[in-house]
Amino acid sequence: MKLPDGVNVSVDQGTISVKGPKGQLSRVFDPQRIIVDVQGTDVTVSPNAKKATRELKSLAGTFQSHIANMAQGVVHGFEVKLQLVYSHFPVSLEVKGQTVAIKNFLGEKNPRHAKVVGSTQVDVKSQSITVSGIDKEAVGQTAANLISATGVGHRDERVFQDGIYYA
Repeated sequence: MKLPDGVNVSVDQGTISVKGPKGQLSRVFDPQRIIVDVQGTDVTVSPNAKKATRELKSLAGTFQSHIANMAQGVVHGFEVKLQLVYSHFPVSLEVKGQTVAIKNFLGEKNPRHAKVVGSTQVDVKSQSITVSGIDKEAVGQTAANLISATGVGHRDERVFQDGIYYA
């Protein structure tokens, strides 16, 4: 796998670090099962066995995809756009540190909360929500937390379609 320009990768005792213009990410792997070889701008991930099983081959492929996502994140970053939809009660969102408070959802008195994972940033402009960051998993998990926090339970979903959805 070729690395983009401006990306440095280092491997140290089961930890791989990817550094780029937008920041640095690191991930732990099992060196007894996977070999990560870095030579200049080439990264090779292979199973650590003479006769690799299907499980070890798939694990090596998965970890290679993780490294590619880390490299893309430190160069370009990731962004997910969400849309706040309501028809019954006006909903407001407020970002406070590592949580997002969803106020007046379905007329509830207590606000619902969604956790912001890692160094992900949440930007709210009226009904548009932008979740961005360099870690693909943290961005996706934060978006999923926002969507699941506005789940409508014990009501007819055909009538109560309020919530946060992918734009």
